[in-house]
Amino acid sequence: MIKINNEISFSIQDTLFVFALGSEAGKVFDHINKLITGIGKVNAAIELTKAIQKNKPKLIINLGSAGGIGFHKGEIICCTQFIQRDMDARGLGFKKFETPLSDIPIILENGLKMDSLKEGICGSGDSFETNHINTEYNVIDMEAYPLALIARQENIPFLCLKYISDDAGSDAADDWSVQVHLASEAFRKILFNDEI
Repeated sequence: MIKINNEISFSIQDTLFVFALGSEAGKVFDHINKLITGIGKVNAAIELTKAIQKNKPKLIINLGSAGGIGFHKGEIICCTQFIQRDMDARGLGFKKFETPLSDIPIILENGLKMDSLKEGICGSGDSFETNHINTEYNVIDMEAYPLALIARQENIPFLCLKYISDDAGSDAADDWSVQVHLASEAFRKILFNDEI
């Protein structure tokens, strides 16, 4: 069982574990319902939509590496709010990060909370940040926003856990390449009680 908190748990068989890269999943998730989407928001949206139609999961868990501001490398953060950080239609009179002509809020709130983890606001975009300047979000990734949005629209519970691999600064790429391989074991310790 995946225990989210004292009130909520799901069976492993009913859960879809979503990663951008195989290196984030390691071998820990080889024998369960795992989806590798590829990098970026478009790939994530396409692959999750297909997987939902095929597998009809009762829980979607997005696991992956991310930059983090105010967190330590190796820490796992539970993201319950999401921003599409590369959406910028201010030239048309819209607010920063606002999706024009939609009812999607700038900060998308969706996601289960794990009591033992710190919470973060995840900014997703199709760029690898190495000079973080935005204060609206403190976790930086490339896929979580569309996953959270699709899960909300499909009315499927969603959990997003990000392994902090770097600080989105000038050394982010080097830090990420080392840290990404440690993520799967950290996720295993939090999610499973030696069930897999």
